[in-house]
Amino acid sequence: MAALLACLVLAFPLKAETILILGDSLSASYGMEENQGWINLMRPQLPSHTLINAAVSGETSAGGLRRLPALLDSAKPELVFVMLGGNDGLRGFSPTELKKNLTKIIDLSIASGSRVLLSEVMVPTNYGGRYAKAFADVYQELGTREGVTLMRFFMTDIIIDPTLMQRDGIHPNEAAQPKIAEIMLPYFSSALTAK
Repeated sequence: MAALLACLVLAFPLKAETILILGDSLSASYGMEENQGWINLMRPQLPSHTLINAAVSGETSAGGLRRLPALLDSAKPELVFVMLGGNDGLRGFSPTELKKNLTKIIDLSIASGSRVLLSEVMVPTNYGGRYAKAFADVYQELGTREGVTLMRFFMTDIIIDPTLMQRDGIHPNEAAQPKIAEIMLPYFSSALTAK
């Protein structure tokens, strides 16, 4: 009987808990092979979790919201990592619209039983101080919600070093990916253990 049970456990291993990454080019390994990106580099550090990279280059908060219900239904994640808004900002979209979309993303995720790790996103200073502050305030406000862990925008550590950036000055390069994984891991670990 014990041998049969052991065979069943080996044949049908316990399902790893799932982390869903909902993001844009900063998570989609833009300009490099997917296996070189920070998400893939972080996988060995979270061996009991399955990381599903649903990031899409050019994605806006509205696009992420449209895709989310199907992703939640298929992945049934324990944690949803949300890093959206950069493309909203670069296109000059309203912070009010950004907040509405991110609020719905958080609501849907929590209603599905997932915790949320929300990354701050910042817009370039040439968009004006008032716009940049209104944009940043969206993340600060949503980060106080129950079930949400807020993380600071990792790019503030990367963009200051030109050797870590691609030629476009917007996207981190392959050399930056291990550093990004190192920055991200404590936030993921904290969000996974948050009550």
